Amino acid sequence: MSAPETITSGQNPKIKELLALQEKSRERRQRGLFVVEGRRELAHGLDAGFVPDTIVICSEIFDSSAEGIPPKGRATRGTEAGGPETEKQGRELVPLTVSTSLVGSSETRLPKGVYPLPDGTKVFDVNRNVYEKIAYRGSTEGIIAEIKYKERKLEDIKLRENPLVIVLESVEKPGNLGAVLRSADAAGADAVIICDPLTDLYNPNLIRASIGAIFSRQVVAATSEETIAWLKAHGICILTAQLQDSSLYYDTPMTGPTAIVMGTESTGLTDIWRKAADRHIRIPMLGQLDSLNVSVSAAILLYEAVRQRNGL
Repeated sequence: MSAPETITSGQNPKIKELLALQEKSRERRQRGLFVVEGRRELAHGLDAGFVPDTIVICSEIFDSSAEGIPPKGRATRGTEAGGPETEKQGRELVPLTVSTSLVGSSETRLPKGVYPLPDGTKVFDVNRNVYEKIAYRGSTEGIIAEIKYKERKLEDIKLRENPLVIVLESVEKPGNLGAVLRSADAAGADAVIICDPLTDLYNPNLIRASIGAIFSRQVVAATSEETIAWLKAHGICILTAQLQDSSLYYDTPMTGPTAIVMGTESTGLTDIWRKAADRHIRIPMLGQLDSLNVSVSAAILLYEAVRQRNGL
């Protein structure tokens, strides 16, 4: 890989291309690329086998971050620094090191030796002004990547002996999808299946909301018909979350192979899922409203499965 090309203008064609990828799903589909912003998110993507096409780095921010020094005008992280990105040691930040199988015999790294990259990855160095133009948020340590699409299908899902799967039907808000993915990761779910999606899985808002769980979990998109057939073929019990004709979720066994299926907050699940279900479950509503946010509901149901499976 040649030395990084320096970009000093927000009008540079490369910067315009990156902004188009961030803003337009059609552009992402046509080019087969999507945008990942931040060290943590990029690390999860690399570890999951996603291949970077282009890295855009702001050395002024990235170098100081890699040394554990907060970039200018940014506070040192507090207790959240104990996650996969950094470890808190007094008041210092320990830089992330990525372990990935992507690196061949001719290893190439970004400044400070933080990210191993495959041959052919293009690297651009931008100044702080340009970076602020393309960054969604200010706490991403000065790195943004264009990543190649990686199609994931139902048949690619690897299941444990006693799988836990969550299925979302037509949940269109990227923030909700990202939050569900975070809960699925925290609960150790095997996979998340998005049925009839109204948003693409590589929407930057979804990736950002998931803080990288889009990569750490097996996430696939499929039709409801395909998903139902796949679940039944693998002997996975289908539990649909619905208010009508349902039992309380904590009275429903979830210790065996289980799929928790949820729909939109406004319309719920379609009839195809209601008919395919082995059991219908509900979360008790004790107030005047009849619905929780789908991401909150998913977390409650996932952790009920965790509670039962751990004998708590």
